[in-house]
Amino acid sequence: MRRKIVLFVSLSVDGYFEGPDHDLSWNLVDDEVHTHFNRELARMGGFISGRVTHELMASVWPTADQDPEADAPMIEFAGIWRAMPKVVFSRTLDHADWNTTIVREVTPESVAALTAGPGGDLSLSGANLAESFLAQDLIDEFRLYVHPVVLGRGTLFFRPADHPLPLTLTETHRFTNGVTLLHYVRDRGATPAAPSAR
Repeated sequence: MRRKIVLFVSLSVDGYFEGPDHDLSWNLVDDEVHTHFNRELARMGGFISGRVTHELMASVWPTADQDPEADAPMIEFAGIWRAMPKVVFSRTLDHADWNTTIVREVTPESVAALTAGPGGDLSLSGANLAESFLAQDLIDEFRLYVHPVVLGRGTLFFRPADHPLPLTLTETHRFTNGVTLLHYVRDRGATPAAPSAR
């Protein structure tokens, strides 16, 4: 069975994934939300990111659990990140550690080679990389974590596109701090599933 590409992204109500000057201080990732991320990401078969996101993650998570101020969810995720197979799409990166494979181009063929492999579904992150996947309709599921804030300006996650992308809502979940998960699947003509709320 083909593995799915699952996009994970945190957004403001007005669709920004970062504020001015790459500000992420508005993200409401408390213990409940972080523990949820850990549970969802731990069951993935691999992480897919672009060079910028990969290098940011690699600068923090290999040793994050050694920080005396690290809380339990951070310690748990550090172990998940180190153990997880990772793919970084980059035309310039020559070497990557931490169980990472470098792929040069986003094409239907290169992504098909990844999804044909063994294991669980693949988690996709990074705005620029996601834009390349979206342009070629290569994302199967969208897990949008909407934070209760209107930023007004910053960097929009979804850029203008030539064609609509029909989605089916399959799940919603509101966290205690007001973050809301909207879980969509790409509607490729199948009968839509009834949404569930929990």
